[in-house]
Amino acid sequence: MKKKIERRSFLGTVTLGLSSLAALPLLGMSKNSLSKETKMEATKKIKKIKALGFQWETSDPFLFCVHHEDFFPKGNAQMGPTTSLEGRHMGQDFIVKDGFRMYHGTTVPGFPGHPHRGFETITVVRTGLVDHADSTGAAGRYGNGDVQWMTAGKGVQHSEMFPLLKEDEENPMELFQIWLNLPKKSKMVEPHFKMIWAEEVPKYTDTDKNGNETNVEVLVGKLGNHSASAAPPNSWAADANNDVAIYNIQLEPNAEWTLPATLAGINRTIFYYEGNNLAIDNEIIPHYHSAEVVETENITFKNGAESSKILVLQGRPIDEPVVQHGPFVMNTKLEIQQAFDDYHRTQFGGWPWPKYDYVHDRKLGRFARHSDGREEIKG
Repeated sequence: MKKKIERRSFLGTVTLGLSSLAALPLLGMSKNSLSKETKMEATKKIKKIKALGFQWETSDPFLFCVHHEDFFPKGNAQMGPTTSLEGRHMGQDFIVKDGFRMYHGTTVPGFPGHPHRGFETITVVRTGLVDHADSTGAAGRYGNGDVQWMTAGKGVQHSEMFPLLKEDEENPMELFQIWLNLPKKSKMVEPHFKMIWAEEVPKYTDTDKNGNETNVEVLVGKLGNHSASAAPPNSWAADANNDVAIYNIQLEPNAEWTLPATLAGINRTIFYYEGNNLAIDNEIIPHYHSAEVVETENITFKNGAESSKILVLQGRPIDEPVVQHGPFVMNTKLEIQQAFDDYHRTQFGGWPWPKYDYVHDRKLGRFARHSDGREEIKG
C-alpha cells in the first residue's frame, strides 16, 4: 500500500507543475506558444532572439530544454548533501539555496521514480553523475560527458538521482535535459534507452586564422565529417532526412567559427548559455539568450574577450498537434486521459527497485545494465 500512495502522490505533483528534470508543464500547447518572448530586430540570418528562463523554449521537433547547474557540497554517508536542508520545500525544491536545489529528492537530490509516455529524453551530463533506474529493470550510472537517450514510447517509469559520491570535496553538477517529441506513429513503441559514452562522442577543434580555437562536440547527428552514435530505432532522429542534431560548442576568447548551412525546412536554434559579447554575423547575442537562425545560411560566430559556450538544437519539424500534461506528450486530450488511465492501471510495468529514490552502491563506476541483461561497464 505504501508504494501505491507514494506513486500516486508523485504523479499528482508532476501533473500540478513538474515534468521530469523540468518545471512548468505544457497543457494543450503547441509550438511557439510557451512564454512571453523578448523579440529583437533580426538580421538576415537571425529570425528571432529571445531571453532564456529556467526552461528553454525550443522549436519542433524538440519540446523544451533545461540547463541544470548545481554546486552541491560534500556528500554524507547516504550520498546526500552535508549541509542543512532546513528551510527547503523538500520533495519540491526548485529554488537555489546554498548554491543547489534538491528537486524532488529528500535525501539524495534528483528525481525519484516517475512516468513518461510519448516522447524521448536526451540527458547530456557535463559534470557530475546521474543514477538511472527504470520500470523495465534497466539501470545505470553515467556522467562527466556521457549522454543518455531514452525513448519513453508507450510508457516507462524511471528515476534520475544525483548521488554525491565525494565525501572530501564538493560535488558540482551540470547537465542539459532535452525533450524530443515522437511522431504519432511512434508514440506507443516499446521503451528503449541507450548510452552514448563520453569516449564515443565525436570531438574536434577548429583553429581560426588568428590561432584562436573552437571546440566542438557532436552529441547527436552529424556535422561535416563527424557523426554521432546512431539514434534509437524509433526516434524521429533515426531518419537522416530529419537532420536532428545537438552540438555543444565552446569558443575561446576572440575565436571565430562558422556553423555550416543545413537542409531547407530544418528548425535550428542557438542557445548562448555562457559568456558575453558573442556575435552572429556582427549581431550581438546577449548572454543567456537564444537565436533562431536561417538553416540554409552559414552562421559565423565571432566571440568576445572571454570564453563562450553555446548549445545548438536542430531538426525537421514533426508538424503534428502537441498536447502535453505533466509527464505525458500525445496528440489529443483523449490520448492524455488514456495515458493517465493506463498508468494508474498498470504503473507502466511497476517499480522493481527497493525505493523510488534508489541510488546505486557508492563503489560502482559508470555503467549501464539494459533490460535484456546486456551490461556496459565503463568504470
